[in-house]
Amino acid sequence: MDIQLSEYALHDVDQILTPALLIYPECVDRNIQATLRMVGSDPERWRPHIKTAKLKAVVRRFLDYGIRNFKCATSLELLTACEAGAADVLVAFPVTGANAERIREIASQYPGTRVSALVESSEQAALWRGTNLGVFIDVNPGMDRTGIDQDRADVVSKLAAEIGGAFRGLHYYDGHVSGVGASERESKTHEGYSRLLRIVHALSDAGMSPGEVITSGTPAAPYGFSYGGFNGGGFIQRISPGTVVYNDFTSLEQLPGYGYVPAVLVLSTVVSQPTSHHVTCDAGHKSVSADAGVPTCQVVGRPDLKPQKPSEEHLPIEVPATGDRPRIGDKLYLLPRHVCPTVNNFDEALFIVNGRIDKVEAVTARGHESALAVAKTPVTA
Repeated sequence: MDIQLSEYALHDVDQILTPALLIYPECVDRNIQATLRMVGSDPERWRPHIKTAKLKAVVRRFLDYGIRNFKCATSLELLTACEAGAADVLVAFPVTGANAERIREIASQYPGTRVSALVESSEQAALWRGTNLGVFIDVNPGMDRTGIDQDRADVVSKLAAEIGGAFRGLHYYDGHVSGVGASERESKTHEGYSRLLRIVHALSDAGMSPGEVITSGTPAAPYGFSYGGFNGGGFIQRISPGTVVYNDFTSLEQLPGYGYVPAVLVLSTVVSQPTSHHVTCDAGHKSVSADAGVPTCQVVGRPDLKPQKPSEEHLPIEVPATGDRPRIGDKLYLLPRHVCPTVNNFDEALFIVNGRIDKVEAVTARGHESALAVAKTPVTA
């Protein structure tokens, strides 16, 4: 992957504490524009998941492009979207108990935002009865993480009837196609959409047509829009990729040719030269997420450097015998393998414009809210 360090390098980096999260807003704009081109320049066809964006400042950047509909996974992400001015947010995660109560509370505090919940059972649907929240039914596309089996149109129809007027549509997250080779990903994705469409037809035949069908995480994004069966069906279909707002080396490999660029890097410092063929920098897995495997990142501008298995704060890097070994104190710019949890590792981000820090923004949706966010009485020891 040919990424030029000159496009991302900072001036006067010696005063920055590392590891540091760098966001390049001009690249964020390019990625938003690239996704809008993918959906025919219609912002109504994209419902981005903000698990990646995480920052209120970036959600507002979406809004500047006319993107008003979002989905999220946590109450803190919902709060961030509402505070930014989102028009419509689906909590695309099954919540219950105090978590559901908190979602209802946030929805009541922001009446200008239409909030919806995700369900797969009668018990979950009952949590939202009598509220002003919309309800989407979660369909399992074969990922076997959440949702009703995609071949059980009868179960989906029965649940939609129980939900009644609050029923807004279907949610179908086919993230598992990331494990399918690029040459067959489109056909595999479209095969799933044909099964999903049978559910849509069953609902329509029962007089419960879905208003919206949400599909397509990042690896399936182009195919959610290109699937002809979604056109002219009396509903709006939206794709929901989130990673593409920043990108990582996984998404850039999955979606070549669409105009995507890295918009987030982690700035690190070389802290050791433990052997003649290794250096170590200060970007272990508490900085650059290791959930997607090793290598956790690539070193921008130095494809000859090979990141190894990290520990909590240390990232060992192999240097070729004939290579130029970085010196202690040198700065390395790291492109994560998985950017979403990497952003979640930082309290703040440095926005970089023309090689300089333009501003510092809080990662407002990092982590989770207080466990006592909806507690009615103080908890004492």
